[in-house]
Amino acid sequence: MPPREKAVITNANCKLDNERQHVAKTVRDFCSTQYMQLLPWPAYSPDMSPFDHVWGLVGWRLARDPRPATSKGELLLRVQAIWNSLPQADMQNLFNSWPRRIAAVIAALGGCTKY
Repeated sequence: MPPREKAVITNANCKLDNERQHVAKTVRDFCSTQYMQLLPWPAYSPDMSPFDHVWGLVGWRLARDPRPATSKGELLLRVQAIWNSLPQADMQNLFNSWPRRIAAVIAALGGCTKY
């Protein structure tokens, strides 16, 4: 940032969620050199969202297909076919587990859980 645009901030606190790009060493180093205190944030856990589990299943099944997709359209059709083939009972079980997942995060005070 050009010097004329720099603001003088003292005792800055910074909240960064734990997205991959936010926890990169370069970001943490920058915050350190700018005397920013990084506040604690709950662990990034894609497993908390039932949708992330569903997308994980789709990705796993897609990766098992030995044929590479030849176009975006073909890839989209494969993803849709996999999504539509997922058993409804599995989807329902994932969504039914959400209250337990939330309770586990609360009990762990935002820390790691088995999920």
